[in-house]
This record gives sequence, structure tokens and C-alpha cells, in this order.
Amino acid sequence: MKASKPIAGRYLGYRAADEAQPFARFYDPALAPLAPHICAALDRGGVPDILLPDLEGAPGNLFGGDAVLEDGFVLTRDGGMRVSVRTDMPGVTPAMLDWWFGWHGDAAAKYKLWHPQAHVHVAWHDAPPADSRGRARYVGRTSLVDEYIGSDLVRGAIRFVAPASLGFTDPSLDDDQMATIICARLGLGDAPIDIGYLAHHVRAVPGGSEMRSRFWMGGRHVGGRNMIGNLAAVVAKRVFGLTESDARAVLVHCAQEMPHLAAFLPALHAAFGDER
Repeated sequence: MKASKPIAGRYLGYRAADEAQPFARFYDPALAPLAPHICAALDRGGVPDILLPDLEGAPGNLFGGDAVLEDGFVLTRDGGMRVSVRTDMPGVTPAMLDWWFGWHGDAAAKYKLWHPQAHVHVAWHDAPPADSRGRARYVGRTSLVDEYIGSDLVRGAIRFVAPASLGFTDPSLDDDQMATIICARLGLGDAPIDIGYLAHHVRAVPGGSEMRSRFWMGGRHVGGRNMIGNLAAVVAKRVFGLTESDARAVLVHCAQEMPHLAAFLPALHAAFGDER
């Protein structure tokens, strides 16, 4: 995975200005140990690609009745990867996740709540409308992030897209108390190149929610955002192939940040849920 150079004034952790924020009491620099099912997936290593469908098979995989491999990764023949992670979220509703993705994107101190050992900076490329709420607040917006994936600092451009644009049209998504799915095109912040897609499917279960995260990155999912990006993407596909180390780093990052978010999100939402 391509590493970025640090930018002056951006830093891990909280400093005095961050600690003065009204939501700072929810900052906890300690992460819980990885869940046993995540450790089992890491011990197992890569799996056959038929067990983790590509993007076109994702709607049936997430909303169908067949057995699903919830945790694991695949390296594809074209130099890409697919990653799957399941997260239990006690006390969390799908609507809280929609609120979170619209709320945290305007301040680094908010973003650092999510993964205090990896998140550095966040900003909207195009600020949400002032009167927007829920999904309407982040869908169609691009979040510019600096975060560590493993030991590499990555500067990303996360463009949130309508679920239907990726084929997610299940009727359960019509009720944000029952389900939501956060979808995005993943790109580089340092160059006009997109590198993949993500989807976080959140469904209500007794006592809270279950999140099922999917990442499709590299290989045929690499493309340019403009003419220069298209040319650069051709070179990138030939030169950069994602590795098992990259897949493990994405799996671990997701398996750390999502349970950490779930631990404080109900109380955060109770305190700040009326904020946009």
C-alpha cells in the first residue's frame, strides 16, 4: 500500500485543544484486544476467492440466504484484494451509524475518537448542507483522511455513494432503524486515483446491531478521477500489487476501529445526536 508523507501540524492522539472539546470525554486511547473470530481469520490466512465474492456478488452475499464467510481476506490474480470483517455492536442502532458518518467528518478530534492509535486528520472536501441529516449528510460527500493502516500513513479520499449505485437495493434499507449500508469509493488523497470500494452493512439484531464490512481494493478496481489519473492508474496497476500484509493490515484496522466505535457510540449519540 502506498504510504504518504506526514503533514506538519497533524498528529496522532489528543493535545490540549482536543481535550477542550465537549466530546473529549469519549476519547479513550486504549483499544480492546482483537475478537477471537478475527484472530482465527488471521491465523487461517487467505481463503479461496469463491468464499468472498467481488463487488458484483456483494448484494446477494450480504442480503441472500446462503452461508457467508464473515471474516477473512482474498488476494486476487489481478493484484487486488478482498477483505471481510464482522463486528458486534451492542446498544447501537443502524441509524446511529448513519449519524456518525455525517457527524465526525468536520474535525480531527472527532475522527480520533474512532481509532485513537491510527486516525490523524479528517476534513470534508465538500461540506454537507447545513440542514441535512442521516444518510443525506454524507452520501455524495468526500471525506479526506490521514490514517495509519498498519505502520503506513495513508492519505485517502473516501467518496460516499448511494447504496443503489453499487446494487444494494434490499427493502430492509428503507428503515434506518432496521438496517443501513455505508458505501464509498476509496481513493488516494495525494493523486487523482481511486483504488477500490467499501461497504459497511449494519443490521439490527437483539441487543444492538451487527456490522458486516467488505473491502474490494486494487486490481480491476483501480481507476483515475481525471485524465491524468487515468494515465497514472494504468502505471499503478502494473507496478503496485497488494500483498497479504496489506490485506491483514486492513482487516486488523477495521476489526479495531469498529468495536472501539461501538463501545462509546450509544452514549455519544445520546449526548450529541441532535448535532449535525
